[in-house]
Parts: sequence; C-alpha cells; structure tokens
Amino acid sequence: MELNIQRPRRNRQSEAIRGMVQETRIHPDNLILPFFLLDGTNKKEEIASMPGVFRYTIDLALIEAKECFSLGLRNFILFPAIDEQHKDKYATWSYHPNCFYLKAIQAFKSELPECTVITDIAMDPYSSDGHDGIYQDGKILNDETLAVLAKMAVAQAQAGADIMGPSDMMDGRVGYIRQALDAAGFTHVSIMSYTAKYASCFYGPFRDALDSAPKHGNKLSYQMHPANKRAAIIEAKLDEAEGADFLMVKPALSYLDIIAELRQTSSLPIVAYNVSGEYAMIKAAAEKGWVDENRAIDEVLTSIKRAGADIIITYFAKQYVITQAGLK
Repeated sequence: MELNIQRPRRNRQSEAIRGMVQETRIHPDNLILPFFLLDGTNKKEEIASMPGVFRYTIDLALIEAKECFSLGLRNFILFPAIDEQHKDKYATWSYHPNCFYLKAIQAFKSELPECTVITDIAMDPYSSDGHDGIYQDGKILNDETLAVLAKMAVAQAQAGADIMGPSDMMDGRVGYIRQALDAAGFTHVSIMSYTAKYASCFYGPFRDALDSAPKHGNKLSYQMHPANKRAAIIEAKLDEAEGADFLMVKPALSYLDIIAELRQTSSLPIVAYNVSGEYAMIKAAAEKGWVDENRAIDEVLTSIKRAGADIIITYFAKQYVITQAGLK
C-alpha cells in the first residue's frame, strides 16, 4: 500500500544535509564577552560562583582580550569592581578622571582599536548604598539620578567608549543620556539600553563579582516584575523613541518569550544577556557530570538566537568559539 506522507527526516539523514538546512547560526560577531576589572596591576582573581571567570587588572585584561580578539571575538563589555573607599552616595568616582574604569576604556581602545568597547552605566558599582540610583529615605530618586548617569556617560565617551549600556532602569534615562552625549559632541556613540531588565534571582554571581548588592532594600521599584510581558513592550517603545540604538533583554533564558516579542515589535537590534546565574547553573551541572557542558552551551546560545536575539552577551563566548572551531 502506497503511503502519501511527507518525510521530514530526509533533511536530517546526514551531517552535510543537516548543516545545509540549519536555520539558526551563531557567529563570533554576534557575541559580546564581559570583563570584570580591578584596580592595580598583575592581579587575576577567579570568581567563586563563576568558575572560569576572573576579575582582571587592566594589564592582564588586555592580554586576555587580545587572545580573544585573535579567536574572532571583537566585542567586549566592561564592568568595574570598585574599592569601598571610592564609593559614596552619589557615585562621584564614576566620572572622576582618576577612576581606573575610565583608564581601562582608554587602554582597550589604544591596544585594540578595532574592538568594540561597551560600557556599563549605573550607580551601583560606585554607590555606598549599592543601588542603581540615588537612594534616600527608602526610595530611589529617579530624576536626580539622571544627572549622575549623564556625567558618567560623557566621561566614558571621552575615554573612548563605542557603546553605552545604561543598566539602571531609571525612567527617561536613554533620552537624558542621548542629549548629554550629543551636547558634548559624541553623536557617534551608541546606546545599548537595558530595556527589559527583570528583577531576577539569576544576578547573584554577578553581584559577587562586583560586590554591588544593595546595602538596604531591594531593586524591585526599578527592575521589572518577572510576570510582566506588556511592560517590556512599553519600555521598548520608550527607549526607541528616546534614541536607543539597541534593545536588551536580561536575563535571557527565562525570558525567551520577551526576546521574541521585542523582535516582532521593533526593528532595532535585540541583545540578550545570558547572565551569571545561567552561566553558573551549567558550570555546576557539568561539574556534577549531569550535562555535557559544551553541548549545553551550544543549545542554550542557539535557543537565545532562535528566539530572536541578534546579539548575545555571554560569559561562554570564548569557550564557545574555541569549541566550535575545534581547537579544544
């Protein structure tokens, strides 16, 4: 008896055919590698909750960045671990000429002029309160914070940053920063807005890396509620109208639907942040022998790309590129 059925398996029968019809691909150009930076020289400290990820002083960070650049990774996002002595209520060290983070931006652009340097704009690494905004009487002062963020942005642009990453989630910050950059002559500097940054438990290892957890209260009044999707669309429309060049979703894995939604509603590039807790889960499971680490990394990054992300920030970037190139 003749069966008139379709046979999708015909397109899965060999490695060559599977490769030919593969719909989603990740290229090193789609990846951004984070760096955690320390003041001083010749220091490299592994982060206990993020095996294989380190805090580097600028000299050692540049050695690592050059190696990554040789592998095809050209995009780096920098985060500073600030000494407590430099923290205050208004994060003034963030735009001080002697701040090592500004010197790191200069060094990356001097030593690797063809790389993309993406910066972080938020008060929490520099704040004695550990919040992304000015904290007073149990509340975050939104509009007063914008002036601090603008000073931070202009200082980073003067240091040579290519793309700004405001991660603070203050209302109106994209437009405020855009106006400040343009007024200072930095019309060419882009803004990668943390558009849908959810109040997530998956940030824990990152806060360990920077010692930036809030000293009082929590971040629920400015980071987004994990149950809400429509709020992400509102944030995206506002950020786009205010001049954002990229829209970001953070974290990635629990919010693949948000990535897909923003991909459908905006023509801007969509960035997804594969955050520290997501990294740590795979590392922990792999250490126990519960998952194949490299296959898990490939599956996770592919799922983020398939959901609609054009760009992925991930601590797995170097490992992924080495593995895919067959160098390890």
